[in-house]
Amino acid sequence: MTFIFRENYVAPPRVVIGLNRLDMQCGTNLRVETYADGIDRQTFTAHADTWGDTTLYAAGMDALILKPADLDILSGEFNTRDDHPWTRPQKETSHRINFERPFLTPPKVVVFLKSFDTGLGTSTRVLTYASDTDAKGFTIHVDTWADTTLYTGIAGWVAYPEDKDYFYSGTAHTKDIRPWQKPQLETQSRAHFRVAKFLKKPTIFMAFNYIDVSTRSNLRIKAYADKVSTDGMTWHIDGWADTTVWAGGVSYIAFHSESIGLADEMNSENSIQQPPLSQQPTVPPSEMTSAEQLPGN
Repeated sequence: MTFIFRENYVAPPRVVIGLNRLDMQCGTNLRVETYADGIDRQTFTAHADTWGDTTLYAAGMDALILKPADLDILSGEFNTRDDHPWTRPQKETSHRINFERPFLTPPKVVVFLKSFDTGLGTSTRVLTYASDTDAKGFTIHVDTWADTTLYTGIAGWVAYPEDKDYFYSGTAHTKDIRPWQKPQLETQSRAHFRVAKFLKKPTIFMAFNYIDVSTRSNLRIKAYADKVSTDGMTWHIDGWADTTVWAGGVSYIAFHSESIGLADEMNSENSIQQPPLSQQPTVPPSEMTSAEQLPGN
């Protein structure tokens, strides 16, 4: 899917991609990778790919657009293949991330899933989280557990000053609402922006940080927010049809849209033939505005 910005940047912005919807056929390894490329001052292309014998019916992503002037916000990703080859899977993988520019105080760090390749087990289980954050860096983790084999996993991350105005992040988990042993197709709750004082309804970036879904049926899970106001939002982590969602978790960022840019959820099942560039809708400027989905290729 190809997106264009409403204004040209002075230089290509950073595009941070996070996974927030999946519909995959059971019975094989489950493989998905999301990423952005072709980033220039006007456009970027978002991808949701699979490989091998995996069937990916649909995938959804959020994209956070960081303009060239957003130097106080750092971002990156970690691939477990940077620690060990996929042929030697392990349950737990951690890696120290050293910031290219240190912060004055320990920043807020947001981590989320971008890609995974899991083998056959009773469930697809993968999680990512951060620990040991200080002004110079943090430790990122990409793990699985029980009988799941995690061949590879890629986690994205964003770090920003803890006192950044109109910027708030957090996590939400189905286990905050119900035990994992009592799965249900729809789980939701209210999240409150306890520190940030937004002057208007913020924009939300949301992506998975935890997935635990039975492999007895297709993997179908999605995360999204609604009823967003200046003091909070309602988050949802849902499955559908005969899928069993044991548990799920998300990381989110709420911000004023004048601060950075966000591309709304990009869903691969909505991809259609790309129209000429002059006919495409546009993504808001990099000053943290909301970006709209464009027809993709």
